[in-house]
Amino acid sequence: MPVEKVAIVGAGIAGLVTALAFARQGIASDVFEQAPELTEVGAGLQVSPNASRLLAELGLLSQFEAVWTEPERIALVSGTSLRSLAYVPAGPSARKRWGAPYGVLHRATLQRVLRDAVEANPLCTLHLDTPVREEPHAALSRLTGQAYPLVVGADGVWSNIRTAIDGSPRPSFSGHVCWRFTIPDRIVPSWLKPDQVTAFLGPSTHLVAYPLREIGGFNMVAIASGVSPGRTWHAEANESQKSRLYGEFRRWDRRIVDLLQRADQPTFWPLFEVGTGRWQNGRDTVLVGDAAHAITPFAAQGASMAIEDAFTLARCVSEGKNLSQALIAYETNRQERVAKVRSRGAFNRFAYHARGPVRLGRDLVLSLRPPEALAADLDWLYGYKGS
Repeated sequence: MPVEKVAIVGAGIAGLVTALAFARQGIASDVFEQAPELTEVGAGLQVSPNASRLLAELGLLSQFEAVWTEPERIALVSGTSLRSLAYVPAGPSARKRWGAPYGVLHRATLQRVLRDAVEANPLCTLHLDTPVREEPHAALSRLTGQAYPLVVGADGVWSNIRTAIDGSPRPSFSGHVCWRFTIPDRIVPSWLKPDQVTAFLGPSTHLVAYPLREIGGFNMVAIASGVSPGRTWHAEANESQKSRLYGEFRRWDRRIVDLLQRADQPTFWPLFEVGTGRWQNGRDTVLVGDAAHAITPFAAQGASMAIEDAFTLARCVSEGKNLSQALIAYETNRQERVAKVRSRGAFNRFAYHARGPVRLGRDLVLSLRPPEALAADLDWLYGYKGS
């Protein structure tokens, strides 16, 4: 029997794209969000071609193109000298090589466009201020009086829905925190290039910078070791915490340290990971996005993996005559893909945070790699069409 309507718990990027992906297959959805309104905290994000290709299939790409920036390159730069090490061509090259653009924008912009699309779609219904706790099917039955053949847990790294699946993965603190600074245009130095995403690589930490049109300046994100402040996406830093952060950059080029100290009030959040385990119960419950596989942002693929999940799940459910088999097919497909992305992130973490002789060797190897060779290394990731 075909699935006619699903329940989606969580109205972040994963939940909203899942609703639109199901609607694209002719399947209706009710989206339940515990927050009374959708307010997105956090930072900017990078939308790589594997995700922008799918946003184009939803008919939304032109709305993002109107506000985002398409960097000409993704540059790797030494944090200790500001010397350019290597770069991956983006901009027109990304569209030509991978058939879709590479853009940067504020997370709130992405969520706003997705929410507008959900609210405009007759197959999607968004329910705010509606938490779903305890056993999800029973809770939803009490809330709506309906029985849903499928509940999708899109409720993030601290998912409630995940606890309803035996053998599901569990979250754990990665030992890293993510710091966000914003740099207004009036103080942006000449060495911070407006036409590229720049990853500054340094001992034990790295810093990513790119322009955001929505804030009139640069978004800067530093990933460093730290102590978790708990379940939060927006912790204000006290003087002791800021001093500890600046200490992470003590061996960096002084110009970077000076710029960070002049930046607007930094905020930070802990980076939690979700390990391996089951993403579905074989019957009527499944996970997408961070609820299934939260990964640290060393490959800048968190949002992109959620978008891929949504399309794969909707396709498997719409094509499968048996829901149980469809869920298994989705899990098998996506776990293999996410494992490869996770492995790439682990490699990037090692390379980006290298110290001593390993750092010197890294810099030499990168300087010898031509841009097109570095782009070819990403064909499996950015050119993915498996969803």
